[in-house]
Amino acid sequence: MAEHYDALETRDPEARERDLMARLPAHLAHAKANAPGFARILKDVDPREVTSRERLARLPVTRKSDLKALQEAMRPLGGLNATPLDRLAKIFVSPGPICEPEGHGRDWWRTGRALHAAGFRAGDLVANTFAYHFTPAGSMLETGALACGCAVVPTGVGQTEMQVATIADLRIRGYIGTPSFLRLIVEKADELKADISCLTKSMVGAEYVPPALRAAMAARGLSVMQCYATADLGLISYESRGPGGEVCEGMTVDEHILLEIVRPGTGDAVAAGEVGEVVVTSFNPDYPLIRFATGDLSAVLPGPAPCGRTNVRIKGWMGRADQTTKVKGMFVHPSQVAEVLKRHPEVKRARLVVDSPDGQDRMTLHCEVAGAPEGLAQRVVASLRDVTKLRGEVQLHAPGALPNDGKVIEDARKYA
Repeated sequence: MAEHYDALETRDPEARERDLMARLPAHLAHAKANAPGFARILKDVDPREVTSRERLARLPVTRKSDLKALQEAMRPLGGLNATPLDRLAKIFVSPGPICEPEGHGRDWWRTGRALHAAGFRAGDLVANTFAYHFTPAGSMLETGALACGCAVVPTGVGQTEMQVATIADLRIRGYIGTPSFLRLIVEKADELKADISCLTKSMVGAEYVPPALRAAMAARGLSVMQCYATADLGLISYESRGPGGEVCEGMTVDEHILLEIVRPGTGDAVAAGEVGEVVVTSFNPDYPLIRFATGDLSAVLPGPAPCGRTNVRIKGWMGRADQTTKVKGMFVHPSQVAEVLKRHPEVKRARLVVDSPDGQDRMTLHCEVAGAPEGLAQRVVASLRDVTKLRGEVQLHAPGALPNDGKVIEDARKYA
């Protein structure tokens, strides 16, 4: 069983860097010539001169938080697509709303590399529980699984009893989805006394992975590995295992992106090991995102991984550089909190707090209200769900009870 996906993973780091830098000028020229948005962003840039990280760092940063406005100005992709709409395969519409494309071709999102590192192999039958509607996660991981030679059962999210029955009946070996939903499936199997010991490997993402969950699954013979990907860029980094089967520290960066860690709110590189915002240049010809600021925090780890992969390692997802946060795999934006408040003028100020008791994401909207009318909390709960598409709780407080620090969203989850 091949340990590495291809020879790119073990090449000399200097050779990798030379290759990335050599690809930059043509890629920038392609984006400038074919994507109207990047023609504007790069109007003063001569692509032929961008052959180093130092020169790349002078280019403008395009922020994920800007996508909504860019797309409203130029529907549907903000002019950042270099392939015309009618030659793409799919258009997804994520909450925001923000549109994301998928093009044609094998493993367009490049997730096969992460799944291979997690032990997924040809002949494995895999349950993909990520959503297949509107958001791209289901398609993103399915295409990677197919690239690995797996057969995919597109189960989607929900219906835990049916998930358990399907895994047991088809003897499914692999799980793809959020860690919290994996936990629910396993707990439901225990409750039903169903035998799902066939399930031995999983690829999880979109949420924090509690160490206790990983340990509990390992005790059952179920490996939990994670990857870090976004709906805009596809795969960014992924976990791997060392020679003794141990999970290597951090995540290895994908071979087909150029990653920078910058000081949040700027395009300036931070010192090695310092936490900063993840900025990615993707060499995707259909959607050539250049210096795309994800809004996610991470840091580079020193040295190569024990697994033999030689690319840069990062610590993985360490929170958000802005107040946008991810809850159960879905982004929640400050603008959505503002929309809830618009619907309820009785609420003067609000703060959305996200925490994770028992390892599962929970969000609570704390509202300042003077003399709350009867049933207000229930109406705000309904609005919160309508706007964010997520369940949340609401707590009402007297005026002046919330901190006066400008925060609209507070991520109170603990990350190891």
